[in-house]
Amino acid sequence: MTPFSSEDLAMVQAMLRQLFQSVKEKITGAPSLECAEEILLHLEETDENFHNYEFVKYLRQHICTTLGSMIEEEMEKCTSDENQGEECGYDTVVQHVSKRTQESEEYKEMMHYLKNIMIAVVESMITKFEEDETQSQERQKKIQKEKSRSYCTDNCSDSDSSFNQSYRFCQGKLQLILDQLDPGQPKEVRYEALQTLCSAPLSDVLNCENWTTLCEKLTVSLSDPDPAFSDRILKFYAQTFSFSPLHMTKEIYTRLARYLELYFLSRENRIPTLSAGVDITNPNMTRLLKKVRLLNEYQKEAPSFWIRHPEKYMEEIVESTLSLLTVKHDQSHVVSQILDPIYFFALVDIKAVWFKKWMHAHYSRTTVLRLLEKKYKSLVTTAVQQCIQYLELCKTMKADETLRHSKHCRNKQKPFHYLGEELQYIYFIHSLCLLGRLLIYTQGRKLFPIKLKNKKGLVSLIDLIVLFIQLICYSPSCPKMTSAAHPENYSPASMVTEILWMLCDQKECAVKCLYNNIVIETLLRPIHNLMKGTEASPNCSETALIHIADILARIASVEEGLILLLYGENTNSSEESSTGAHIIAQFSKKLLDEDISIFSGSEMLPLVKGALISVCRQIYSTCEGLQVLITYNLHESLAKAWKKTSLLSERIPTPVDGSDSVSSVSQESQNIMTWEDNLLDDLLHFAATPKGLLLLQRTVAINECVTFMFNQYAKKLQDSRHKKFDYQVLVTQVASTAAGAIALKKSGFINALITELWSNLEYGRDDVRVIHPRTTPVDPIDRSCQKSFLALVSLLTYPAIYELVSNQELPNKAEYSLREVPTCVIDIIDRLIILNSEAKIRSLFNYEQSHIFGLRLLSVICCDLDTLLLLEAQYQVSEMLLKAQEENILETSESHRDFIIDGLSVERNHVLVRINLVGGPLERILPPRTLEQNDNPYPWPMFSSYPLPNCYLSDISRNSDIEQDSDLGKLLLCLKISDKQTGWIENCRRQFCKMMKAKPDIINGEALVELLEKFVLHLTESQSECYFPSVEYTATDANVKNESLSSVQQLGIKMTVRYGKFLNLLKVGAESDLAWVLKHCERFLKQQQISIKSSLLSLQGNYAGHDWFVSSLFMIMLGDKEKTFQFLHQFSRLLTSAFLWLPRLHISSYLPIETVKSGIHPVYFCCTHYVEMLLKTELPLVFSAFHMSGFAPSQICLQWITQCFWNYLDWIEICHYIATCVFLGPDYQVYICIAIFKHLQQDILQHTQTQDLQVFLKEEALHGFRVSDYFEYMENLEQNYRTVLLRDMRDIRVQNT
Repeated sequence: MTPFSSEDLAMVQAMLRQLFQSVKEKITGAPSLECAEEILLHLEETDENFHNYEFVKYLRQHICTTLGSMIEEEMEKCTSDENQGEECGYDTVVQHVSKRTQESEEYKEMMHYLKNIMIAVVESMITKFEEDETQSQERQKKIQKEKSRSYCTDNCSDSDSSFNQSYRFCQGKLQLILDQLDPGQPKEVRYEALQTLCSAPLSDVLNCENWTTLCEKLTVSLSDPDPAFSDRILKFYAQTFSFSPLHMTKEIYTRLARYLELYFLSRENRIPTLSAGVDITNPNMTRLLKKVRLLNEYQKEAPSFWIRHPEKYMEEIVESTLSLLTVKHDQSHVVSQILDPIYFFALVDIKAVWFKKWMHAHYSRTTVLRLLEKKYKSLVTTAVQQCIQYLELCKTMKADETLRHSKHCRNKQKPFHYLGEELQYIYFIHSLCLLGRLLIYTQGRKLFPIKLKNKKGLVSLIDLIVLFIQLICYSPSCPKMTSAAHPENYSPASMVTEILWMLCDQKECAVKCLYNNIVIETLLRPIHNLMKGTEASPNCSETALIHIADILARIASVEEGLILLLYGENTNSSEESSTGAHIIAQFSKKLLDEDISIFSGSEMLPLVKGALISVCRQIYSTCEGLQVLITYNLHESLAKAWKKTSLLSERIPTPVDGSDSVSSVSQESQNIMTWEDNLLDDLLHFAATPKGLLLLQRTVAINECVTFMFNQYAKKLQDSRHKKFDYQVLVTQVASTAAGAIALKKSGFINALITELWSNLEYGRDDVRVIHPRTTPVDPIDRSCQKSFLALVSLLTYPAIYELVSNQELPNKAEYSLREVPTCVIDIIDRLIILNSEAKIRSLFNYEQSHIFGLRLLSVICCDLDTLLLLEAQYQVSEMLLKAQEENILETSESHRDFIIDGLSVERNHVLVRINLVGGPLERILPPRTLEQNDNPYPWPMFSSYPLPNCYLSDISRNSDIEQDSDLGKLLLCLKISDKQTGWIENCRRQFCKMMKAKPDIINGEALVELLEKFVLHLTESQSECYFPSVEYTATDANVKNESLSSVQQLGIKMTVRYGKFLNLLKVGAESDLAWVLKHCERFLKQQQISIKSSLLSLQGNYAGHDWFVSSLFMIMLGDKEKTFQFLHQFSRLLTSAFLWLPRLHISSYLPIETVKSGIHPVYFCCTHYVEMLLKTELPLVFSAFHMSGFAPSQICLQWITQCFWNYLDWIEICHYIATCVFLGPDYQVYICIAIFKHLQQDILQHTQTQDLQVFLKEEALHGFRVSDYFEYMENLEQNYRTVLLRDMRDIRVQNT
């Protein structure tokens, strides 16, 4: 490298000067040397002209000249390596070339050259700078009027340390400055002394012994009439606040606060009056506001560091502040009110941010509240007084006159002059924010009640909340005043709404302040008055109603608030129709139906409607809320309004090609489209509950609602402004019905879900550049696919699978493209579950992982026995799995064959046992999916043909005769009495409960048969106990001989007989007997069915699934077909039959036609609806766990009930479940489900954390659950809920469910 010349030095020096000149402002504005260095180091990121600087161009050219050829050679080497098969990414190439370059000799020589030339340039520039500085100091000395040898004239910055100076700022110099700051000194001397003080190293000044005296001098000098002098002192204070320890800044702060306190109390100072206002261009006001602003800025910064210092420092700062803010002038001798300090603090900090920060931490909040309570309660009192005065002003003046008191409505002729009314308004806003922050905290609320001057009585906490609500109703609103230039909204209604929202978010605070009848009645009064046709208040505008609705929606989104709106504080009140929920629903319905003429023609009317309906939505999206609001038929009003709006939106012109789409569509059209979306969202939220989903399907808008949900879900938007649950819960509810599954398919939801699954399962994320190969998944289902797996588990209920899969064949193509992505459920079954060809296997990138995913999915969905039978009937799933196991055999010799143990074979073995064995937790043994860490990792025998190895069959005691018991004899005797006395049914039920609690095992076998037969027979003899009319059945065996059962029913018969023989309940010939019973039942039920035209496959013919109740009863009757059918014929008259025997009401003539067309069974919209309702009250943790998991309790309960708990309970518990519902009533079906959830509570909470709750509930049997163990618990539930449940169960035949 050639040595540099003097020309090189001059050139580089010039370029460097140009660079520094360009960034001079950035560097000089830096508070410290370290900050200046950071600015230079990050100059390329912050300066858009960085690459245009000559110095930067010089460096780039130098690097290219020195290292360019070497870099190109290294790049070529990497390229040739890549061509030879050594694959490396772009980042790897960069790292390699950079490393080789930095290790080269050329690089080291270049850095040595640049370092030497920069050292020379910098030394030259420093020498030149020192020469210029010396000349400048000499010129400065010549123009000074006093000798300058006593002054320190160094020009170091405030942030420089004295250790880097050539001399220290000594004590004598500070004493000299103190003498020169004396008020008796000439102005020039004092100013020069202040200049010297400000330019001296701050650390030296603060460490001087005369620091306290200096503070006193500066405080006295603050009153100097010269603005430049006081400004210089304030600048020194600001520097001190920024760089000094707390004990010094505390002293400055308290002295400045005390100075202002004395300033306001002094009669010599001309403090403006309220009538005169404040002109901020007045020099005196400017200086005063600067001092106040400096204090306020420190107030906002102090909480960030005062916790690191002794508490006394913080207490002194707080007390000096409160003392200043509570200064009050003696107004007795003046005509107009003199402004107090609080007005000026409100001017510089209108929203009281300082108070918010002081109250945030417990450390300072405790001190603030203690001082407020003991010494400075007047600050709170005057704040409340301001709010009361403003409310009275709003009540007495017209809206347009009141409006000019707002800060929004400034005087355009005098923009820098605040009128008295404006000052009052600013102080009012400051007070409002202060009180709002105070109410959040327990000790803050304890300051109430307070006593006000000129007002009788005390102002309580509730009085203050009522005052806030009245401010919303009476204060003028400025809906169009917020602009981009002034984004802050200082309208009282908005401010109060924010405060009440904040209170709603704090549970304890909301209970103390909001959840009481007085507050609710105050919120509802404008609505109530509008419904009566009277004026709610002189200024109750659309904006006020929107704010009130927003607050009510927040209240309704919390359980305690919802209960208050539904029932009031007195839940036993007879005037239920006057509660908040009823009033809101009535008013919302009138607005939707346009039965009320208020705000007609207003642009904000849709916003008012939307805000009020959002309150209703918070209510009817809960089970208990829907029960209260169901009589208003809001779903019909919403559907009617949506259809009307939809017709209007269809007339919106299509944007012209090539023009701005926003400008081509009018604002009115945009509003119509927004209103349509809001209505669909409101309708959609009926699907949050089972009964609400029935109402939604009746509106014939479910397809549009689900499409809207999918569009929102795809955008990952929150479902409402007051989010209570995710859209996953809605999807789970919707997927539990046939019509809902079709809607999900039409919306594109299923397509999108499966596409996303396939992308994660087969391809991985395509938005991440792969530098390193993906890790091999350790879990059977990779974490990236877990969410899609759970979504499919929730989606694939039997109603959904039947609609999406029934009567459809698998594609079974000869060849599958690697780019061929599944889009429907059939494709998933074809590509992931039934891999019965080499073409399917070759089409998978990750065959083992993808097939295990499919087998896991099959395992879960086949826990629904109807789904299992359907897949078995259509696709012979068992045969496929057995064949795959056969192909996984390793023949070690002619006589010995071993199964290859791998992930797939273990998974297939588990699925085969699960789908071929029926039984509860003690009746079958399922092989694990994991291997053991020993010499025999998988001791469970695999098989490739039936029957199953005996090791999977439990050795439990089978059906054995039980000796007659005295209690059982009493019950049978009660049933044999021919002359039934009053209360005999209750006597039987009491005796049954006694037996279930004491000797539950007795109720089994022949004893159970006799009990059920006689009890049902006697019940049907009582007309009051019969719910359905008697139907004569005359069909003979010859009539049903030629009728055929569905393939699902036939497989169900085989499964039932296999289970019955395992339990020693059924004998040879049971299959034909059960088929006989099922045929007669179908014939019998057809007499009570209607024919409807429906696109739903489940409504086109007989009941789609297997009749598990009839199969269970056939086993209870020990295979006696005559007894079974006779019992069913009698039992069909009872209300209990509607809920235990699901095919009983399939397209039944006893149900309203709208209910029949919906395809939703009463078990879903009635029983599971109440399961969710009771679960929320009785087991809130379990209810929350379901919603956190995006799963609905109704779905798993429907599955349990549909298959009579087969595979979930042992046989004796299934018998007890049926007997309990028959003896005690259909509502016990709900109580048993609640008891199961109570039993599973800890497991549910645990699996919510592991994010597999759906899989756990569907796959796992109910280990350890016995119906008899929870009888007392269920009796308590009966006492609390029977009246409501039975009333609703009896109303299934009523049109308005």
